[in-house]
Amino acid sequence: MRNSKPDIYNLPNLISFIRILLAPLLLYLAFTKHPHWFIAVLIFSEFTDVLDGYVARLLNQITPMGAHLDSWGDFFIYTTMAVSAWILWPDIVIENALYFAVIVCSFTLPVLIGLIKFGSITSYHTWSVKIAVAITVVGYILLFAEILDWPFRVAAAACAYAAIEEILITLVMKHQHVDIKTYWHALKYKKNNSPARS
Repeated sequence: MRNSKPDIYNLPNLISFIRILLAPLLLYLAFTKHPHWFIAVLIFSEFTDVLDGYVARLLNQITPMGAHLDSWGDFFIYTTMAVSAWILWPDIVIENALYFAVIVCSFTLPVLIGLIKFGSITSYHTWSVKIAVAITVVGYILLFAEILDWPFRVAAAACAYAAIEEILITLVMKHQHVDIKTYWHALKYKKNNSPARS
């Protein structure tokens, strides 16, 4: 009992849990038509996404539980972003339907394939996903603030690449493993953990 406590009750996990709780707040702001507050809370949620990883490394509290909480936070926030965009800015979504569809598929397909193979959401935290997420959030805000649309198109390409890499990692791994930075890391991990041939 005592050994499991540090794995669950720590500051990074609390920050991740707060981010999960922001998802229903974002939906509320979307349904009540408060786009400016929605964008403000979204920016704060992304700040917590960066903060939980930084705090985990700073306090040496990187745990499998934290990695899974972070992935659940990503899943809820990005699903909420997609639904809320349609509620708040349907015309802009229709104009950018192709890029929007690519991004949504890029976030959902790796999750579905991971669920099918491992029975839970994968938590790879690849470099490509981190870059894609950063570009997507910036592109999302710029698009729906009606400032620029091309960063959102770049985000679609970045998300597609990140999704393909995550799917390949899932296909190559025999067992679920957290924090695999690239596909090549997955191959190396698989090779190092394969049973030795006699």
